Amino acid sequence: MTVQTPSTPLPTDLPTPKVVDRETWLAQVDELRVREKAHTREGDAIAAARRRLPMVEVDATLTVTGPDGPVTLLDVFEGRRQLYVYFHMWHDGQPAEGQCEGCTFFNGQVRELSYLHSRDVTYATVCEGPFDATNRYREFMGWDVPWYSKGEGGDVLVDGRGFGLQVCYLRDGDRVFETYWTTGRGAEAMAPSYPLLDETVYGRQEAWEDSPAAGRSGSGPMATSSAQQVGRARSGRGWRPAGPTTSAPRRRAEATVPGCQPPRPVWEQPPAGTAARRGRRTASTVGAPSRGS
Repeated sequence: MTVQTPSTPLPTDLPTPKVVDRETWLAQVDELRVREKAHTREGDAIAAARRRLPMVEVDATLTVTGPDGPVTLLDVFEGRRQLYVYFHMWHDGQPAEGQCEGCTFFNGQVRELSYLHSRDVTYATVCEGPFDATNRYREFMGWDVPWYSKGEGGDVLVDGRGFGLQVCYLRDGDRVFETYWTTGRGAEAMAPSYPLLDETVYGRQEAWEDSPAAGRSGSGPMATSSAQQVGRARSGRGWRPAGPTTSAPRRRAEATVPGCQPPRPVWEQPPAGTAARRGRRTASTVGAPSRGS
């Protein structure tokens, strides 16, 4: 069943670009295209340098927990040479709307794995929380990627960098090596929504952007999370954790991954006191540092 998530209508009074004739417009598009191509070639050069980084060996026998219990990091490769792991944050005792918006947003956009498999790459998620609770969340969100909880080895693999990061591994026989990792805005490679939005007039609709909507208020809270949107679309029946919930403030994703959560469109305003009640930072405080990370 396809879940229809609610949309956020654009205000009708937003500024728009200047109207010109087609010849003038095409000339300016062509001028911008030169910069776009230079940007693409620089990205290619950076990717080539990334592939030539040295690597560090990690313990292939470290275990994470899957549906059938503990498995080794080597098992997570599923027999392939390369492994891409998203280390997903988890807030114990919180319902779907209380989970990390950033991890849900980015991890939830990786759906088609066949092309990765054709390049001998396995994609998997290692979640910070216990397997049963986090796997129920995965099922609620409709994700079908390989899913594990951190078990005994997850914290060792994260190595103090905090959950909410992405790590690339290479297998050489029974040995495993870490070849690259990233976090913060490095996760944008996982989200095709962002480059698509970047080509539209109003972009990502975040407070830090320079766009025709710049100057609108950027003091709203974080965007409605993917989990909240899906939960509302499913007749308002949201996912809840098994057992008692906690009223203690949840750990914030930005404590370890600054700016990982996509902010609410800049023109939206929350009801009075919403940000204070939820303990959320505002878009203006999240957007500014995120663009430089």
